[in-house]
Amino acid sequence: MPMPETVSIPPSPPVDQVGIHERAARFASRSIKKEAKVQALKLTLSMIDLTTLTGADSPGKVKQLCTKAKHLADPDLPGCDDLPHVAAVCVYPTMVPVAKKELDGTGIHLAAVATGFPTGQYPLPVRLEDTRRAVEAGADEIDMVISRGRFLAGDLNYVFDEIAQTKEACGEAHLKVILETGELSTYDNVRRASDLAMHAGADFIKTSTGTVSPAATPEVTLVMLQAIADFHRATGKVIGMKPAGGIKTSKQAIHYLVMLRETLGQQWLHPDRFRFGASSLANDVLMQIVKQASGNYQSGDYFSLD
Repeated sequence: MPMPETVSIPPSPPVDQVGIHERAARFASRSIKKEAKVQALKLTLSMIDLTTLTGADSPGKVKQLCTKAKHLADPDLPGCDDLPHVAAVCVYPTMVPVAKKELDGTGIHLAAVATGFPTGQYPLPVRLEDTRRAVEAGADEIDMVISRGRFLAGDLNYVFDEIAQTKEACGEAHLKVILETGELSTYDNVRRASDLAMHAGADFIKTSTGTVSPAATPEVTLVMLQAIADFHRATGKVIGMKPAGGIKTSKQAIHYLVMLRETLGQQWLHPDRFRFGASSLANDVLMQIVKQASGNYQSGDYFSLD
């Protein structure tokens, strides 16, 4: 069911579901030569947001994750002497001061999942205060969740306003807007939510919290990338993209990079414009890098789990 036009932004075009599935399937069939594959693997590492978002998070666990972010692998392992660092570490707002101290001077961004993550079922003033406190504590990026119930009920003005107010509360910090595409039901809704978020001030649009299934899929990601392309053509503004949840292997990640390049172009192949919300992906990428350099898989025991 199409969303009513209550916000004065251009109408979203209908999504060709068959075309999206066919095109996404073609990206998964591409092969990459060894030299390009190594470059793609290292690029993938540089785009990962290492994340810990559990009720059992502690300062010790966050410090351990930050250590991994800074030192992904033993440089003596084949192919691991010139690895990039990850893009960011993502934590709950209460853990921002701990992570800030650990990451200071590294160039690794610090993200916080504010605004009542993952449900967003808090009064807006509370969510905005959550955002402001996370930024004051040192977060460079805020990952917010939209009110999916409001969106599905057609209250687009509310969703637009909550994004715009959260962006204002971010100050200089970047805002990633999580659509929770697994709850939006249709590609048309995903497209409309993407357009709404970008017009309201999102710096990035993000598929999922990782707590709802399905999370990131190639098809949903392609819909969002096409929305970004259209927005860029219409406004000249550059918006980033973050698929999150369910991307576990290097092969999957490379397919996403192929999709990204062919949809948005070479200039989007940068951590400032594309992220993977997939902590478990890092170790598979590291194992593939070692294999490309040595011809043999390294045991997963050589890499820390978090």
